[in-house]
Amino acid sequence: MFLGTFNPKLDDKGRLILPAKFRDLCSGVVITRGQENCLYMFTQAEFERIHQEIKQAPLTSKQGRNFLRVFLAGAHDEMPDKQNRVTIPQALRKYASLERELAVVGVGSRVEIWDAKQWQEYLDAQEQAFAEIEEEVIPGVF
Repeated sequence: MFLGTFNPKLDDKGRLILPAKFRDLCSGVVITRGQENCLYMFTQAEFERIHQEIKQAPLTSKQGRNFLRVFLAGAHDEMPDKQNRVTIPQALRKYASLERELAVVGVGSRVEIWDAKQWQEYLDAQEQAFAEIEEEVIPGVF
C-alpha cells in the first residue's frame, strides 16, 4: 500500500526518483492521466486489474468509451533505472502542469504525481471540507 507525501524534484530530463517507500514500483510502472490534472502511477499488476474493470463498461456507453480512451491513450509503461528513476513523458508533464517541484502522494493502490504548488492548493481547498464531513461518505467505513 502506498502512503504519505514526498517532495522530490523533476530533473532536466523529466525523470523522477521514486521515494524509498515506493520502491515496490521498481518492477515496472504505468503512468497515466489522473483526475484533477495529476498523474496516476500504478504497478503493472494494478494497472492491468483496473483495465479489466474499465473494459467491462458497455461499448454503448459514450462516457465509458471516452474514459477508456483518455485513460489508456496517455498511459506510458516504464521500468525504473538503477537509480530508481522513471521518466515522465512530455505529454503527461504538460497535462499535469509539472514543473521542477513535485508532490508524490501515496493513495493506497496508486501513487499520484502533482505539481507541488497545485497539490498544496488542492489540499488547502479540501482539508476544511474533510474536517467538516458530517455524513457517511464511504458506506460502512466513514
